[in-house]
Amino acid sequence: MQGADCATVRHALDTRNPLVGTRGFAGELDGALVRDVLGRYPLFSEADAPAVSSPDPTDLRDPNPVPAGHRRDENGDTRVWTLPNPDPYADRERAVREVRAAVTESVDDAGDEVDSEVPVAFSGGIDSAILAARLDGPLYVGGFEDSHDVEAARSAAEALDREVHVVEFAHDDLVRAVPELVRATGRTNAMDINIALPLYLVAERVAADGYDRLAVGQGADELFGGYAKVAKAPDDPRVDAETVRGATREVIASLPDQLERDVLALRAAGVEPVAPLLDDRVVETALRLPGGLLVSGETRKVALREAADFLPDEVRERDKKAVQYGTLVSRELDRLARQAGFKRRMDDHVGQYIDSLCE
Repeated sequence: MQGADCATVRHALDTRNPLVGTRGFAGELDGALVRDVLGRYPLFSEADAPAVSSPDPTDLRDPNPVPAGHRRDENGDTRVWTLPNPDPYADRERAVREVRAAVTESVDDAGDEVDSEVPVAFSGGIDSAILAARLDGPLYVGGFEDSHDVEAARSAAEALDREVHVVEFAHDDLVRAVPELVRATGRTNAMDINIALPLYLVAERVAADGYDRLAVGQGADELFGGYAKVAKAPDDPRVDAETVRGATREVIASLPDQLERDVLALRAAGVEPVAPLLDDRVVETALRLPGGLLVSGETRKVALREAADFLPDEVRERDKKAVQYGTLVSRELDRLARQAGFKRRMDDHVGQYIDSLCE
């Protein structure tokens, strides 16, 4: 069982409680496969033999992912857990106080669980800055020269009185890593590869430096209202919800698919992810936030920013670009595709280029 002991998972099954105090779990229990409600750990079985399973799809002939929140046995998949939909906090101060407690305790506990330092994937945004402020391990940022993430990480590290290791990307890194990522994740679409590439390349450097874990800020954008499409609800066609709170639940539902990709990419690079902001305590608290503590005017992740009052204001208040844009990976993979003859007028030209690298 990944992520939790069997007794805890059995209790979650018996009570149908999706948030029993873990950072996720997946594995075999009492003759069945189970995966937590947010899919924080990947799990697959053979499509024609559900008893044959692995957390690594490359171990299997025809891997079939176990859906998040489900139990799989010889009779098929059964949903066991769904996320609760609690009433929102009525008191703003209490909400921020509970977010602060959940976040700091979860990060501190993650650091206490290991005997050695835990490196941090550090982009300079509020999510990774929270980790950097409370974990002692070295900070790593990746990107092409003059990329937003590298500059943001340097300035944020200076504000935190920390040093940051820069993993500078080159075109050869992308060409080499794309087939490796496709094999590890089973993904070939351009968006997934663009997102996974920076994680993979930074994690490779972390592993080469002798570490086997990497702390990441995954989950914060989804849980705390970090997306523009959430802030613009209901006017953004990318969400169906009529409210910011409803749109937040929509993007939370996308986490299992995203986390499967990210965990597989990081493991393929040689590190195990540590994701304190996906702790059940954080999830449970975030689900109770009203819309005004998710988005207010132009400000996103309102409650998280207010709760992180231990950070310098310049770090706590800054916005961050999506990793594929902040590192310039998306731009440079597009450039490589066009140089290889895959022009933008072609349908999914970057996807076709990715396919060509894997042939």
